[in-house]
Amino acid sequence: MKEFDQAFIQAPEHRPNLSAAESDCIPTIDLSPIFNSPDGTFPDDLVRQIASTSIDWGFFLVVNHGVPAEKRQRMEAASREFFRRSLEEKRTVMKEEGMVTGYSDMELTKNVRDWKEVFDFIVADPTVVPVSPEPNDHRLTHWTNQWPTYLPEFREAGKEYAEELEKLGHKLVELIAVSLGLPAQRFRDYFKEKTSMVRLNHYPPCSLPEMALGVGRHNDPGVLTMLVQDDVGGLEVKRKRDGEWIRVKPVPDSYVVNIGNVTQVWSNDRYESVEHRVVVNDKKERYSIAFFFNPSHSTIVEPLEELIDPKNPPKYQSYLWGKVLLNKCARLSRDLKLQYSSF
Repeated sequence: MKEFDQAFIQAPEHRPNLSAAESDCIPTIDLSPIFNSPDGTFPDDLVRQIASTSIDWGFFLVVNHGVPAEKRQRMEAASREFFRRSLEEKRTVMKEEGMVTGYSDMELTKNVRDWKEVFDFIVADPTVVPVSPEPNDHRLTHWTNQWPTYLPEFREAGKEYAEELEKLGHKLVELIAVSLGLPAQRFRDYFKEKTSMVRLNHYPPCSLPEMALGVGRHNDPGVLTMLVQDDVGGLEVKRKRDGEWIRVKPVPDSYVVNIGNVTQVWSNDRYESVEHRVVVNDKKERYSIAFFFNPSHSTIVEPLEELIDPKNPPKYQSYLWGKVLLNKCARLSRDLKLQYSSF
């Protein structure tokens, strides 16, 4: 990472409170009952937990989630090895114009530079997304992963890890459906093609942690995000009841799960996508891995008809998920051009 400069400085009202203590008030949910149920149904207590924490927080932690520890550890080791490499080596897989995969150390959130470096890869390699949201425009653009040739084990570790998180994502979506009073398979047809993504994050020590953020405040656009963070911590969630930023205490072998914008639309605001951010510190580096569980590019996202009625009319217009992907791609390309043109 480059030395600290003005591009990283947050507006005074968005700067972190470094004295905030870590909190374990965000509920931790034990998912073991979903693997032990003889008939494949979900216990009522588990469904109630998912519903209440989705309403109250938009966030929850899950343990006993079925993701093999050795596959997560292999992914974590590959991530650390990649980020330990020289900047020159990492930039051999730099994100290119029109792509969402590869390495970047110049991302912006709310037009302020994030104090981090990332490596992104897509679950389906290659995958395709529509060039245009128009129904009769069948042109496609192809996205392909960029893997560093000097780390031959990286690709396989990523593939195996992504497969496990896909499984967990489908289980969680089934639980979300049941908690909304819907059949467990209600969302199944929205995931015919894979557009999910894995993001490896590295937050180096920061000389002015009271001025910068690892990631600025934001919401996630997809269905769900599943995050594994190391013991350093730094994730903060904006508490719904009072707008206070709450530091999420790391729980070993857990995933932090948050509701994305798609689920907020599907539920017609019953479940909300909540703002979150990442703080950094001047002594320790931090690593995390985020899995963005997304619907098919052809999915029309809109409030579910079962959840709307005259007293609760639809709060959102429909939109095409593939268009969101393309807009994200265009925005990243624009931001990178702006950053590199300043050098």
